[in-house]
Amino acid sequence: MKLLIYKTNIKTKKAAKSLEPLFNELPVDDWCVDMHDIDRVLRVEANENLSENEMIRRLSQYGIRCEELVD
Repeated sequence: MKLLIYKTNIKTKKAAKSLEPLFNELPVDDWCVDMHDIDRVLRVEANENLSENEMIRRLSQYGIRCEELVD
């Protein structure tokens, strides 16, 4: 299991909820968007086989701009 963390342009809870179908079709165990953080941080617990680039590509298909946050 790995944790993917992204800064996003998600603006509303409704927009975050609209991502459920995407995460249901990917090897994702859990995910959340911190709507209180200025960066609208998306945290995804994913299978090791899901790459950061694939996650970014799939999110962009939903109109979500994101960039990986690193420690």
